Amino acid sequence: METQDSALKTNSEWWRGAVIYEVYVRSFLDSNGDGEGDLRGVIEGLSYLERLGVDAIWLTPISPSPNFDSGYDVSDYYGIAPKLGEMADFKHLVADAHERGIRVILDQVYSHSSHLHPWFKESASSRDNPKADWYVWSDPKPDGGPPNNWLGRFGGYAWEWNPVRKQYYLHNFLTEQPDLNLHNAEVRGEILKIMRHWFDLGVDGLRLDVVNFLMHDPELRDNPPAAQEGATNPYYMQAHVYDRSRPENLPFLRQMRDVADQVGDRMLLGEISCDQQVERMAEYTGPGLLHTAYSFELLGQKLNGGHIADAITRAGANGAWPCWAFSNHDVVRVASRWGVTGRVDRIKLLQALLLCLRGTVCLFQGEELGLPHADVPRHHLQDPEAIRFWPNHRGRDGARTPMPWTNEGESLGFSECVGWLPADAAHGPLAISEQEAKEGSILNHARALIQVRKQSAAIRLGSWEVLGADDEWLIFRRVFAEETLVCGFNWGKVPISFECAGKCLAGRVDSGVIHQDQYAIMRVET
Repeated sequence: METQDSALKTNSEWWRGAVIYEVYVRSFLDSNGDGEGDLRGVIEGLSYLERLGVDAIWLTPISPSPNFDSGYDVSDYYGIAPKLGEMADFKHLVADAHERGIRVILDQVYSHSSHLHPWFKESASSRDNPKADWYVWSDPKPDGGPPNNWLGRFGGYAWEWNPVRKQYYLHNFLTEQPDLNLHNAEVRGEILKIMRHWFDLGVDGLRLDVVNFLMHDPELRDNPPAAQEGATNPYYMQAHVYDRSRPENLPFLRQMRDVADQVGDRMLLGEISCDQQVERMAEYTGPGLLHTAYSFELLGQKLNGGHIADAITRAGANGAWPCWAFSNHDVVRVASRWGVTGRVDRIKLLQALLLCLRGTVCLFQGEELGLPHADVPRHHLQDPEAIRFWPNHRGRDGARTPMPWTNEGESLGFSECVGWLPADAAHGPLAISEQEAKEGSILNHARALIQVRKQSAAIRLGSWEVLGADDEWLIFRRVFAEETLVCGFNWGKVPISFECAGKCLAGRVDSGVIHQDQYAIMRVET
């Protein structure tokens, strides 16, 4: 009899059409009562994720880190952060997930490291040590200023002075996150070695943080200004031509893909953070490059059917395979961002829309519950971006608060004590315990839709054809082999015509129309 684990090994393109659940490890479930989620907490939560029906979990960074940026400042690429557990816990998690038919994707940060990483300490110690060129160093201008006008994502110049070397080092993000010099062949070789390390431990895929930031312009040319008005962060006043999305990235992505292919049945998921995001997704998932990539294209401020239709169409150009999400740990949760908090039918419509799109889907922790963005008081903020740009930018902490497992206690079942971020009491009525046995709950709706996607090759793998789109509605066709589906979604006040004979797999149609906050997924009769 074939086990779930052995079945996993038979599908080399398992990532196509998969539903990937993003586990924000620090906020998922605390197993030891220290207020911080951990690997044993993820293990305890696997039964919940199995019932939800997801194909894979994406674990946010679990490597040792001083946590200046919540784990995205790595100080040891080969280890496990002590507060999150031990290597034995990680191996247990991978084995248990595989037994349940769930693959494991691990977040990896190769653009930059922590300033406390031994590599950087050595690099910063002199200009002639063995790792002197492992980071991006440059002499000052004659007036002592930084070598160019590049700005950091979290404010200020992207350069920090080092008095020992008497040079500046590049940091696209925090000063505590110096950029690795991936123009250096030794550094690239070390990154490929790190990839093999985690693949050898059974990891099924790697989520590559800010993958378009890997390389920089070796000439360090100034960025031109951008036509951006009203930006609260000066970073967005530049056109980032020379500090990200460089053509030099692509040859290294091919080397990374070669490593994944050599191991077999492994995937690479890239995060694209830049202008021209849809075109960049298609470029980075071309032949021999990343398997799939996601951007922030559908993580903006408006729900617009025409925009979604155009993005899906362009991102799939030339056979590229995109990945889509409506929320993640870097943006305001979709229920708040698109103004649907408490509107159960609209939240269910958005779940169905996301799960019917062509590509792979990422479902952020808590989206299956319909959670709104949490309100985190200023004195509890952890996000460096929020702290720096308060009050004009509230940051990302509101998306990262503890998962509500129950509607009891100060931490809503996440921990025995107050978490590293406080739980939001408004999440209590939406807790897992409140929704699990409730017929028609947002959670059970998500479960049902994931099953519809699993059982339909047309949704997972099929072609994409837009039949109609406007600001407040969208209709498209998905076809694979002998199966044809027509999917219609209406979030506007005006009913839309939906004359489609066939079996309704989910949603509803009333007398040939779809009313506001209704949707229909129809299998066309042939």
